[in-house]
Amino acid sequence: MKLSIIIVNYNVRYFIEQCILSIKEATSSIDTEIIIVDNNSKDESCQMIKDCFPEIILIENKENKGFAAANNQGVLLAKGDFLCFLNPDTVLAFNTFIKILKIQKQLPHTGLLGPKLINGVGDFLHESKRNIPSPLTSFRRLFGIKIGYVKNYYADHIPSNSIGYVDVLVGAFMLIKKESYLSVGGFDEDYFIFGEDIDLAYKIKKKGLLNYYIGNVVAIHYRGESTDRNAVYVRQFYDAMRLFYKKHFRSNATLDFMVSVAIRLVSVIQSSKNFDKKKRIIERYCLITNDEGLYSKIASKLSAEVEILDGVGKEDLGDTNIEIIFDNNFISFGEIIDQMQKLRKDNITFKIRPKNCNYILGSDFSDGKGEVITF
Repeated sequence: MKLSIIIVNYNVRYFIEQCILSIKEATSSIDTEIIIVDNNSKDESCQMIKDCFPEIILIENKENKGFAAANNQGVLLAKGDFLCFLNPDTVLAFNTFIKILKIQKQLPHTGLLGPKLINGVGDFLHESKRNIPSPLTSFRRLFGIKIGYVKNYYADHIPSNSIGYVDVLVGAFMLIKKESYLSVGGFDEDYFIFGEDIDLAYKIKKKGLLNYYIGNVVAIHYRGESTDRNAVYVRQFYDAMRLFYKKHFRSNATLDFMVSVAIRLVSVIQSSKNFDKKKRIIERYCLITNDEGLYSKIASKLSAEVEILDGVGKEDLGDTNIEIIFDNNFISFGEIIDQMQKLRKDNITFKIRPKNCNYILGSDFSDGKGEVITF
C-alpha cells in the first residue's frame, strides 16, 4: 500500500516547512510520496523545498491555477493507492495516517475520510464535518433562521470526538482511494478556490460511497494562510456557493433567482466587514523546552517575560495573556496537538518552533493570517 500526499502551496514558506516536517514524522513507517504543486508563489517556498527536501516531487506553476486544477495536476503524477489532499498550513501527529488507514479498513464503502481539525488556539473547527448545503440548509445558515427539520450546515449530530458518516469534509485534509477519486472525475476545475471540496464530497456521495469523519484523529489547520481574508475572499466564497447550487440544485427560474439574490446580498454584507485583527499584548511567555540556547535566542527576541519550563498545566496559567511556545525538538507534534486541546483558554495562544528551525509560528485567529517570528 502506497500513500500519495498532495499539497497545493501558495506563499506560505514557513507553514509548509512545518507541515512537511510533521508529515515526515507521521509517515516514517508508511510507503509515501509527497507531491507539492506550487501555484506561482512569490516567496522562497520552492527554493526551501528544493534545498531541504529534494526527495519531494515539486511542480512549479508559472501562474495560480487554483486549488482544484493544481490538485488534479498532482494526481496525474501520484503512484499511491491512497491520495491525501492536505493544506500547507496543517500539522499532523506521528500516528495520524497509521490510525486513519487502520480505521478505513473497518468501515464499509469508504469514500472520503477526514479527521477532527483544530485551529491555532486549540478550538474545534466545525467545518471538519458538514451537511450538504442544499438551498434550504444554505438559507438557514445565511440568515440564521431555523426551518423545521432542515439540517444545520454543520453535522452537529456527530460528537466532535466520534466517528461517523457525514455528507461533506473539508479540503484541508481529505484521504481517499485513488480509484474512487478517479471514478468521479476528481476535483471540478470550474471551481478556482472554495467549494471544490463540497462538490467532490457530493459526487462521492452520489456515487454510493460514504464519507467518514474520524473524530479520534486530530490535526491542526491554521486556516487562511494562503488566502487573504478580505472582501475579495468573501466574494470568491459566495461565487463558489452559487456555482455549486447551479450544478447540483437548479430547479426552476423563480427559485434560482431567489437563491442567487440571497447569495449576492449576503456576499455584499460580508464583503463590507473589517477583517483586520488586533493582536493581543502578551504579558508572559512559557517556552516548553530543555534547550537553554533556544531560550536565550527567544528571550532576546521577545519584549516580555519568558519562562523556560519542561511542562505546564492549565491550573498554572492564570488569567493574564500568556503565549505558550512548544519546542518540537523537545515535544512531538502529536503531544503539541494534545496540549493545545487540554490547555485551551481565552487568554492562551500558542506557537511552535519546528524541529531544528530558526523561527516560531502560530495563528491566534481562525479567519486571519498567522505570525512568524525568526531569530
